[in-house]
Amino acid sequence: MTRQPHHRRRPITVLSLLLLVMAVTLGPTPSSAAGTDWWNPVARPAPDSQIGVTGEPFKGTNSQGEVRGFVDAHNHIMANEAFGGRLICGKPFSEAGVADALKDCPEHYPDGSLAIFDFITNGGDGKHDPDGWPTFKDWPAYDSLTHQQNYYAWVERAWRGGQRVLVNDLVTNGVICSVYPFKDRSCDEMTSIRLQAKLTYDMQDYIDAMYGGTGKGWFRIVTDSEQARSVIEQGKLAVILGVETSEPFGCKQILDIAQCDKGDIDAGLDELYDLGVRSMFLCHKFDNALCGVRYDEGGLGTAINVGQFLSTGTFWQTEKCTGPQHDNPIGGAAAPSAEEELPAGVEVPSYDDDAQCNKRGLTELGEYAVRGMMQRKMMLEIDHMSVKATGRVLDIFESESYPGVLSSHSWMDLNWTERVYGLGGFIAQYMHGSEGFSAEADRTKALREKYDVGYGYGTDMNGVGGWPAPRGADASTPVTYPFRSTDGGSVIDKQTTGSRTWDLNTDGASHYGLVPDWIEDIRLVGGQDVVDDLFRGAESYLDTWGASEGHKAGVNLAKGASASASSSESNPFTSFAPGRAVDGNTDTRWASDWSDEQWLRIDLGSTSTVKRVTLEWERAYGKSYRIEVSTDGSTWQSVWSTTAGDGGLDTARFNGVPARYVRIHGLDRGTDWGYSLYEVGVYSS
Repeated sequence: MTRQPHHRRRPITVLSLLLLVMAVTLGPTPSSAAGTDWWNPVARPAPDSQIGVTGEPFKGTNSQGEVRGFVDAHNHIMANEAFGGRLICGKPFSEAGVADALKDCPEHYPDGSLAIFDFITNGGDGKHDPDGWPTFKDWPAYDSLTHQQNYYAWVERAWRGGQRVLVNDLVTNGVICSVYPFKDRSCDEMTSIRLQAKLTYDMQDYIDAMYGGTGKGWFRIVTDSEQARSVIEQGKLAVILGVETSEPFGCKQILDIAQCDKGDIDAGLDELYDLGVRSMFLCHKFDNALCGVRYDEGGLGTAINVGQFLSTGTFWQTEKCTGPQHDNPIGGAAAPSAEEELPAGVEVPSYDDDAQCNKRGLTELGEYAVRGMMQRKMMLEIDHMSVKATGRVLDIFESESYPGVLSSHSWMDLNWTERVYGLGGFIAQYMHGSEGFSAEADRTKALREKYDVGYGYGTDMNGVGGWPAPRGADASTPVTYPFRSTDGGSVIDKQTTGSRTWDLNTDGASHYGLVPDWIEDIRLVGGQDVVDDLFRGAESYLDTWGASEGHKAGVNLAKGASASASSSESNPFTSFAPGRAVDGNTDTRWASDWSDEQWLRIDLGSTSTVKRVTLEWERAYGKSYRIEVSTDGSTWQSVWSTTAGDGGLDTARFNGVPARYVRIHGLDRGTDWGYSLYEVGVYSS
């Protein structure tokens, strides 16, 4: 997206002159490297953070023509503008300089006594030294969830250390904003999302100015995969905008009644797309009008469940899971400060241990939003969706062969992993400590090899999640400074900002600048193979994005075709004739008599290659059935079968075969009723 600058006249005042003096004092100063090292700015604010990396960033592609580099698939650069603007303290950049950017929230002074969210999330009394620049005595820290971790120079260090893709998820939560006592702006979620998008572009302009003008900086916001490839081939950082919010487009639900409609969804998706957003979550933390969520655990889960009630009028509702996937256990830990917000006489319910799945899945409006994202070639984040919602999303994507599915920070059930890879999707693991990260990477390595894909990480910085603790200077394999970057072309030393120098061994992953150090720690603990998979992440992420952009909906050969059946249920008020399953209308259906041996036959009109059949079952589904094809209507060949059907949307894929006739042959019903299909699709691709 191209943004036009705004110009208007302002009278020269004493204040203007003072600001000019400040700009001269704090503003960019010439760099001795100007004109020689393209990766160094011609002017950088002074004083400012050090980078601690020397050497030219790698450019171009490898011998196979693939881009290289690490992917952070989940970060929140602008989260300080979320939740009312006072939950995350400090800014990623400031025209007034580092001292203005990296300072604490006003209520944290003089000793953190009013840092309410700090002691809620970190325990103790919340007290801390509020000073950021230049001493940084107590923050940023791996266990401080309320202070800025994404200062632009720290992001620069991550780029210099080999990262080439960063997904900046614009984030907020209206309920958290409304209950948090300190705020300086509206709690409207879309207002915050718009502001964060604007400021991300402003940060790009801020960095560009250091390098001599528009387009010259290393921080490049991209809106398509080819643009991203071009940026990475230049050795720069491709930044993609995503959205992670609890009530997108105003789609909350109150007492199970949606507060949005399809028009709101279309308008919201169009607006986000125009802002440059290319990936998003449809639900996050609270059930909404689009989908149910995967729960949080323990005391945090209790607090969020309270927030759900305050927002929607309902608590989470559970049921027994029907497959190996399950949502997180809610747990019964108390959250007194949150529970005090409940009306008198209202208590958080208790939950059965054997009922761990959210009753709420993907709603009709949610499905409309999913298909709207597909039409706009956007990628869908399934982390935070309930397994019921995720299963339906994967069914829809499989039925359309749509690859745009992401799991960016370890919040999906791991039993979905192969289905995501099978679609062509991308998976990143949360920024766990090097031991845990390496162990999980090793567990899923065989699947990455099977599908020939790279790996990613999701730092979730500024995301109130917690980050790797220090392993200690006495660890058997500590990070030794300086060390070489993964590509071998840069030397990475300890990172210094102001008078504070961070060491991963003793400080943990305190801020974004320590991402290269954390990757080196993974190399030492987990081995080079893990890092090599991560270094392939940029190529794999762009493969998923590019395939989503290039996706074309297949032609349904069955739509409007002639159909016949072994039987049709009789009803004096509506028709359940065979043709209702191929009329292109999911509000109509074919239904058979109530016995096991039944079939539906579709005449495509001429012989075509058939590779895929989709079946949208009504509640009366087939548990055991097979798909048969024929060129003459007499001799039949079975091309696909199952004995474990569970209803919903099924997709059968098989090697292409010539067929004029396709028959769904029911063998065993899943219910006491017959077989009932809303729609059958037949495809050559």
